Amino acid sequence: MKKFIFFILLIVSFFQTNAQIKLPRLISDGMILQRDIAVNIWGWAGVYEQVNVVIENQYYQTLANAQGEWKIQLKPHAAGGPYEITIKGSNEIKLKDVLFGDVYVCSGQSNMELWMGRLKYKYAKEIETVNNSQIRQFLVPDKYDFKSPLKDLEQGSWLFANPKNILDFSGVAYFFAKEINAKYNVPVGIINTALGGSPAQAWISESAISTFPEYFNEANKYKDDQFIKSVETNNQLIAKAWYHYIDVFDKGIADNWKSSKLDDQNWDQMTIPGYWADTQLGNVNGVVWFRKKIKVPASMVGKPVKLEMGRIVDADSVFVNEQFVGTTSYQYPPRRYELANNVLHEGENDITIRVINNSGRGGFIADKKYELTTTKDTIQLKGEWKYKLGVLATSLPSENFIRWKPVGLYNAMIAPLTNYAIKGFLWYQGEANTSNPSNYSALMQTLIIDWRAKWNNENLPFLYVQLPNFMEPTKEPVESNWAELRQQQLNVMSVPNTAMAVAIDLGDWNDIHPENKLDVAHRLALLAEKNIYNEKNKVAQGPLFKSVKLNNEKCVLTFSEIGSGLVIKGGAILSQFQVAGADKKFKWAKAEIVNNQVIVYNSKIKAPVYIRYAWADNPEGGKLYNQEGLPASPFSAIIY
Repeated sequence: MKKFIFFILLIVSFFQTNAQIKLPRLISDGMILQRDIAVNIWGWAGVYEQVNVVIENQYYQTLANAQGEWKIQLKPHAAGGPYEITIKGSNEIKLKDVLFGDVYVCSGQSNMELWMGRLKYKYAKEIETVNNSQIRQFLVPDKYDFKSPLKDLEQGSWLFANPKNILDFSGVAYFFAKEINAKYNVPVGIINTALGGSPAQAWISESAISTFPEYFNEANKYKDDQFIKSVETNNQLIAKAWYHYIDVFDKGIADNWKSSKLDDQNWDQMTIPGYWADTQLGNVNGVVWFRKKIKVPASMVGKPVKLEMGRIVDADSVFVNEQFVGTTSYQYPPRRYELANNVLHEGENDITIRVINNSGRGGFIADKKYELTTTKDTIQLKGEWKYKLGVLATSLPSENFIRWKPVGLYNAMIAPLTNYAIKGFLWYQGEANTSNPSNYSALMQTLIIDWRAKWNNENLPFLYVQLPNFMEPTKEPVESNWAELRQQQLNVMSVPNTAMAVAIDLGDWNDIHPENKLDVAHRLALLAEKNIYNEKNKVAQGPLFKSVKLNNEKCVLTFSEIGSGLVIKGGAILSQFQVAGADKKFKWAKAEIVNNQVIVYNSKIKAPVYIRYAWADNPEGGKLYNQEGLPASPFSAIIY
């Protein structure tokens, strides 16, 4: 027995002597810790190793457990810094430039992820001049894991907002942090953990998603590494074969259609912007080449030149005077290419674009810039272009995106964060769930409760953005998955300590990634000021549907959050109200504001049963606002 005890003590001594204190990525130089509450510092050490933590003459001590894990809680600190934190065991780590402030987990899909570098043309001055060490971001690496919640991140560091670092900041999160920092003079930390295209179910833990059997069973399938490998292999084989085919059989490559000497007189003509499905070519997939000759004045030669080609469906490679100037591999980013000073020459120049379309309607998106510019000169590129089919192909089958499957993003991108004390959550997501909007409210309520439980705080504020307007407007009332999902998002407000920023006027009909992230962030900041920073009298929300009653065949609607009063914006009359009888056949209705209520009616529908507002992908016309300039949320309701 004595020998056994001695052996155990020897092993413990070995681990204590040889193990090194290790910290999670979040606990690092430059971090912002949550002010005014006890916060965790944690990590790993030798088995039962003693760990000492010192900050500002405050001393903490603990022992690692049998797995080498340890955690201490710092006493509440007011906002401020910088501080140095010393962590000592068998080794010593000094954390420098630590601030206390307000920390927000910023999550969702691409509109939260959209980085300032992608917005550099819209917010060029902001990027050039920013220098604020009180605004810092930790960028969580994109990763998934279906087997178990991860305890740490592979990489990441805290970086403050300067012209270099800000390029990787979330646009929405940055502008939100800027407004909060300016108003309250408190450091603001952004934990940016978002992934483009991700559905809500990918961000929910395994235990919480178990109430949704379809998603739970799907997550379990992806615990099998061999299954994942087979899906990845299949994705790669299909894509490789498709792109190999178009490259091998593309006549434009074989016959060098980018050549300035090419005779393209017999090519057909097409107006750009537009889709080749609307030409005699028809709705085909594969590769189509486009060419245009332009005359360049001497004033544009030898200067920095920017080529803007709007947005192109799906991928493009661009050549100017045979020189390759840029490429984009998918349809969503704006096409902005910087030309070297020696690309253009005085007189006739030619632009050639190879467009790959793998499914749907290929072409050039309308209402975007198509031009060649210097600081003083502009050449418009809209109008007639020559075009020719390079190769015809079948549509490329949709990829099975493993990273979007249920639970995977929670395990890898949320679970490692849950020890880190925060002020609240910012969420911008929903586009990826529009194919099945009916369960979105239930998913989001589950997610919110799940995250709060994992952070051990059932009251953590959850602020989120409703889907903006998107796609082409319609002239008649129609059903809309985007409208249904907005209603589901409105329903989520029944969860305590949540608030929704309405963005029905901040989208672009032709861009799922609208670049106006400043106003989205401002509306989130207004919600935070009222709901988190206790400015209870602030008007932070547009009108929200409250009730409806019938009065002589007219619907009388009452709203909350009317601020200083209801107004019409964006048109002379209030539009986008629809009513229906028991048959659910919706018709446009007349609407007017009377004594801060809205009166809605259609003389042909004598017994209205249903009413809805802004029920469309992209509702246009005079919309309902309060006098503070905040729009009403779209809604659907039954008239009792």
